Amino acid sequence: MARCVWALQCDELVDFISQAQDDNARGWIHEAIAGLAHDKLVRLVVTLWAIWHARRKAIHENIFQSPLSTHSFIERFIADLETAMPTVERKGDAGAGCAPAAAPKWIPPPQGLMKVNVDAALSKNSDIVAMAAVARDGAGAFLGASALVMKGISDPETAEVLACHEGLALAADLMIGRVRIATDCACAVRSMAGPGMGRYGHVIREMKAGMANFERAEVVHEGRASNTDAHALARSSIYESLGRHVWFFDPPDGVCTSYAVCVKLAHPLKKIRGQSIHFCSRIY
Repeated sequence: MARCVWALQCDELVDFISQAQDDNARGWIHEAIAGLAHDKLVRLVVTLWAIWHARRKAIHENIFQSPLSTHSFIERFIADLETAMPTVERKGDAGAGCAPAAAPKWIPPPQGLMKVNVDAALSKNSDIVAMAAVARDGAGAFLGASALVMKGISDPETAEVLACHEGLALAADLMIGRVRIATDCACAVRSMAGPGMGRYGHVIREMKAGMANFERAEVVHEGRASNTDAHALARSSIYESLGRHVWFFDPPDGVCTSYAVCVKLAHPLKKIRGQSIHFCSRIY
């Protein structure tokens, strides 16, 4: 769980965690104070505290938090800290270091289309890769999500194309007829427009054949700032068990938190690809 929480942090913090040399806790903290910028040090301390709190909950109350819910708590707590800081101090920090990033905005699809945001994440210490997809309707209401965890893929661009493939599979599972797949990998979009003859050409050709079964299907490029849900789900799934994880009723913890509306289906069971799947559950 702690590994997944750290994986959701910024690259600078993840690099420090993975490269720290001191085995002594006090020396490690001293190394962090000496080597990290103030905002990164605050994030490090808050993350340590949140992981400790989640651990105590699991040990003493038998309450287990997901990595995404712990990450969401960290983000909210740091946002509250920044709000509570005096305006002058906030301006001084912004001039000396990195200014707080603007709140990401999900981009609605054109009228009549459902939208599936996709992203991929590769483990830095193994050959594990996770591809995630999050589906919403035009109003932003959650429709479904999935994460595919695999081994043996080291090329980021191939992983991004496989994430697009997973987004198409999720749309088919949800029986969406008109869908827009949104990825932050521009190379994947360009490959879809070509003949599909590269190192992952077989995946491109399979996707094009599958898209013919939809009333309308398209793959578009969007920036990382509007793709945070799929990005967070992919990074938090790296340490999950191999296989496919699917959410059809409630979103995973920390995903689609800005939209309280969920699509509720009439029947508790549904046949998908010949397999009975309970909503609110995960399958492998």
